[in-house]
Formats: sequence, C-alpha cells, structure tokens
Amino acid sequence: MAAPALSSLRAHVLLLLLGFGLLAAVAPVLSDYPLEIGFRILLLITLAETWNLLAGYGGLVSLGTACFFGIGAYGFTVLMNFAGLPIGLAMPLAGLGAALLAALVSRAMFRMRGLYFTVGTLALAEAMRMFMINYNGLGGATGLFLVQDPPGLFELYLIALALLGLTTALMTLLTRSRFSILLRAVRDDEDAAAQIGVRTFRIKLIVFVVASFLMGMAGALQGLKLGAIEPYGMFGLQWTVNVLAIVIIGGQGLRAGPIVGAIFVVAIGELLADYPALHLALTGLILIVVIRFAPQGLVGLGRRLLDRGRQE
Repeated sequence: MAAPALSSLRAHVLLLLLGFGLLAAVAPVLSDYPLEIGFRILLLITLAETWNLLAGYGGLVSLGTACFFGIGAYGFTVLMNFAGLPIGLAMPLAGLGAALLAALVSRAMFRMRGLYFTVGTLALAEAMRMFMINYNGLGGATGLFLVQDPPGLFELYLIALALLGLTTALMTLLTRSRFSILLRAVRDDEDAAAQIGVRTFRIKLIVFVVASFLMGMAGALQGLKLGAIEPYGMFGLQWTVNVLAIVIIGGQGLRAGPIVGAIFVVAIGELLADYPALHLALTGLILIVVIRFAPQGLVGLGRRLLDRGRQE
C-alpha cells in the first residue's frame, strides 16, 4: 500500500513542477495584459487554496479572509517603510503577523462552531476594518503609501507564482499525509474525533494558522502591486466573497477546484468588465445553479460525467 501511495505522490509532485516550470517559462514572452490577468489568477488561486483548506478539508467555513489579507498588507507596508526590509523578508514576516493574530484569536473563535464560527470570523474582519479606519497611527481612512516603487508586472507575476508554489507545497503536505485523515475526522464529526483521541483544537489551530499565514502573504503581495493601501480596499468584503465564490464554483474540498474556479471567475469578470451589474447578477446566478445542481462544483461535475461515460 505504501509503495503505490509514494509513487502517486511522486507523480503528483512531478506534474506540479512541470506546471510551475511552464508558467515561469512563458512569462518573458507575455505582454502586460496577460501578465496582469495571470497575476490576478495566481493571487486568487492562492487565496482560494487557503480557504479550501479551512472549509473544504477542515470544515471551518470562515468569512474572515479579508482580515488576514489586510493585516498582511499593512504589516508588509510598515516593514518596508519603517524598517527598510527587503521584499523577500518583509512578505513572510507580514504573513507571520497574520498567523500570530490567528493564533491569538483562535481560542475564542473555536469556542464557536458551524454558523456561529462563520459569523464570528466575519465580525472579526469587520472589527479590524473599523479599527484601521479610525486608528490614525497607520493612516486612518487614507491609508499608507509604499515608499519603494512597486516592481514591474513581470516581477510581480513571478512573485505570485512563487507564493502559489509555497501554497501548493503546504497544501500537498497537509492533504497527502496522516494529518489529512485527522483533519477530515474533525470536519465530519468533531465530537466523535475527540472521543477517539484526536486533539481537535490542535488540528484546527494548525490549519487556521497556516491559512492565515498564506492569506497574509497574499495581502502583502497585493499591497506591493498597488503601492498604496487603505482599509476599505484591503479589508474589503470583496476578498472574502470572491474567494468563497471561486471555491464553490470550482469545487469545495477538491485540489483542482480553486484553479478551475479562479480561471472561470476571472474570465467571466473580463468578459463582462463593461457591465458590472450584469457581472454581479450572473455570478450570483451561477453560484445558485452550482449549489443546487453541482454541489461539488465544476470539477466534481466533470468527474461525474467522466465516470458515467466510462461506465457506458
């Protein structure tokens, strides 16, 4: 049993390396527009992967993505402006700041379950947004400007690709090991898992901290791209809603779900860029249809159709 599993893991890793190598190889020949779209897709896949780890694998349906995203953006800007740190050091430290916040609030958050946990994370994100708006020490509602000029789109694309590579590596480690079994046990029935000796708090804490760390780094990357941050944009609910829509449309609890969902959502957004009201309505309609008729998303639907075709 161990040999086939190891062989499958090696094939999976090899496929990922080939995919990332191809994405890096085509970057020098791309113009600004595809680089911009590529950057956006890579950033959204990173956020969707982290949310999928929390909700799809761990059952922690969080609406607090914007909280840790915004903390990462602010932490990165402060480290760059006032500590003069290089980008390669400021980004992971900003992620660690978001992870530290997750660890500090985890005990209070985990006292709530189900819908109460979901509402609690949303309240946390809104509280952080209101705090940043009213706290003048970090620019208040005006925000902060990055003293260093942002790098070009090519460099940003490569940084986003590297961040997605780190996210994919951590996801592979957590979902293809014994930890994955424990995580699914907590998701399916936390009380039953605790009865058989699973340390449920520790399992949830690990995924919560890891996801928050990656969300913080994603926020730092967005702050680097914009060169300026403010509470309404960095702590905006759109980050939470977009990530949730991507995972639901792509396929919750499936590794390919965030990738398919991000490409689909970005493509729809670009096609309907001149019709924002139609874009919002169509996205909502697609979400309703997917939840009703394809609860495992487009990836799950595709798998079912392939299995049905093979049986016939």
